[in-house]
Amino acid sequence: MDNEFCIDFHVHTFPDKIAAAALEKLQAKSHTRPFTDGTLSALEKSMKDSGVGFSVLQPVATRPEQVPGINNAAIKINSLSKNIISFGAMHPAFEDCEPELERIFSAGIKGIKLHPVYQGLPVDDERYIKILRFASELGLVILIHAGFDIGFPGNEYAMPEKISCAIDKIQCEFKIVLAHMGGWRAWDEAERFFAGREGIFIDTAFSLGEFTLNGDGYYKTREACKLLSAEKFIELIKNFGASRVIFGTDSPWASQGESLEKFLSLPVLNSDEKNLILFKNANKLLN
Repeated sequence: MDNEFCIDFHVHTFPDKIAAAALEKLQAKSHTRPFTDGTLSALEKSMKDSGVGFSVLQPVATRPEQVPGINNAAIKINSLSKNIISFGAMHPAFEDCEPELERIFSAGIKGIKLHPVYQGLPVDDERYIKILRFASELGLVILIHAGFDIGFPGNEYAMPEKISCAIDKIQCEFKIVLAHMGGWRAWDEAERFFAGREGIFIDTAFSLGEFTLNGDGYYKTREACKLLSAEKFIELIKNFGASRVIFGTDSPWASQGESLEKFLSLPVLNSDEKNLILFKNANKLLN
């Protein structure tokens, strides 16, 4: 498959004026290093260098008052860029989420990103259920951070069992993408709850191989940095089915080029499966 048709479904950028400060703070919290400076122009260069054709921004509102501004920026990016698509943001403490979701849907935004760990509430809280239900009724794609988070050790707000409980309460059709192969460092649990579940997709972001340290000495052994082995990664793909897996990198926290190269070199997966994961599944969700 030509890389120009590859869709990276899970990337992040920050406004130019706060990008440096945001990356410095997140590096200190996660003890990892980024691969770009976190700006939109750096993402564009990364895409050009790596051959990624399209990227989907996944903005996170860490405070409810950020929601309208983030969504306004997403609408602007979508109107200006040919190969970068931005999702919108929502926060469980944002009042009157329904009018805001209707606004961004009418503006052509394809989906929203939720991050229970950064947003400070468990995903099965009733305020998340309300967002999940109404966004699904509109037909929005919902990407949820799933599993643990590298910057918040032990936080269980987005564990697969909680996500499963939340989804049980939606009671309508949905298109949900669970980041990090269904649950970062909770992969067995993710497989148990979601492998056979309709409407659930998983993305590959920040899940294969090992992550890159920032050199502050927090992690004492290389073993502590390991993520999924190629064998386990392929096993999850086979058990979920290639039609429900979507390529993502979590840039700038992983290199788009290295992530794509690593994925393309995986044994066992055939060209049809790789094409589904790298392009077709995301393209279908994004309509």
